[in-house]
Amino acid sequence: MTEAANNIRKLNKCSVFETIAHEGPISRAAIAKRLGLSKQTLSEVVKQLEDEGWVRQVGLHKGSVGRAAMNYEVVPDAAFVAAVDLGGTNVRVAIADLSCTIFGDASEKTSPNGGRDVVKQVAELCRSVMAERELPLAKLRLVVVGVPGVPDAETGAVLMAPNIAHLDEIDFNGELRAELGVDVIVENDVNLAVLGEHWGGIGHGFDDIAYIAIGTGIGAGIMVGGELVRGKNGSAGELGYLPFGADPFDEESLRQGALERATATDAIRAHYKKLTGEQLQVPEIFDRLNEDENARIVLDSVAKEVARACATIMAITDPEQIIFGGSIGRRTELFERVKLQLARISRSTTELGISGLGGRAALIGAASVGLSQVHATLLTGGIPGAEISLPPAKLSKLEALVDG
Repeated sequence: MTEAANNIRKLNKCSVFETIAHEGPISRAAIAKRLGLSKQTLSEVVKQLEDEGWVRQVGLHKGSVGRAAMNYEVVPDAAFVAAVDLGGTNVRVAIADLSCTIFGDASEKTSPNGGRDVVKQVAELCRSVMAERELPLAKLRLVVVGVPGVPDAETGAVLMAPNIAHLDEIDFNGELRAELGVDVIVENDVNLAVLGEHWGGIGHGFDDIAYIAIGTGIGAGIMVGGELVRGKNGSAGELGYLPFGADPFDEESLRQGALERATATDAIRAHYKKLTGEQLQVPEIFDRLNEDENARIVLDSVAKEVARACATIMAITDPEQIIFGGSIGRRTELFERVKLQLARISRSTTELGISGLGGRAALIGAASVGLSQVHATLLTGGIPGAEISLPPAKLSKLEALVDG
């Protein structure tokens, strides 16, 4: 068989699997009608998928005329992907199967030691989630990790992640791959969050989206034309480093970012303490909004800076939708203030919304990246053009996940 013919066969295999994934259980006749393949070609492709364990016969469908047709569906447990959300406070792991069900989760405090201790912690969490659900580790094909920084493709380090120590000093990707013995993809967590919203959240159906996460830090994931924008060094969307909020020429702004110094957790607490002398946690400051003018001053200040960031994104990418996430960004008290301030400085028709996925957005995005990669590489070896669109995410079994 020539290389061209072999590639065509692989692309057919990819198309058939995609059709079964989206519409299964489905008969061979229905697949052939959808794809325009000959009966012989389709039979060969389905048999190969079945022999390799990716699809299975699931029952008979009786039509109005003729013999009953055998239906096919994806084998959910043929392979698994681990989705990891590594934050400065917590690390979370969920498992996804080939049917796009995200069903396993575990969470614990991120190791304060950072570095290699975090690598071992992530690996152990992945192993424990698989073991608790009696899933064979050999079927774990890929781990996708969302990190609060910028992955360096050349060194495997994670840069611009001040909330987790020493990630910029090690080959995080390589060491985790060695620990687990499977391929690893490391991606910025907010980038994964916007992918999660696009696949399984309020961003579904939009191709030009910005997801702004405000919590321990502030960052954005940006999609243009349905594609994630990473930039030359992978740092597109690092809103914390926009040159306003605090003095961008101050040395501290090079480490933490001028906007982050005015909008995120530490900034809110510091501003409130400066006004009142009290050291409160951010939720406590929100709780005082109705009776404390100082709390209102602090949140109004944050809202102005976030509105500036939104206006900046809108002027550059003109998104259809901006989604607010993160423990602070999802607060309606801040969201309504941002809307008011943004209306003062922009006449854009961009839709604003609060994430309904909450703390699950990055996990769901990680699962989408992992499943897309696994579907394509396992079936075709990653030949050009072999892409599989994912069916809708099945999220019901993630409802128990702590919403951080």
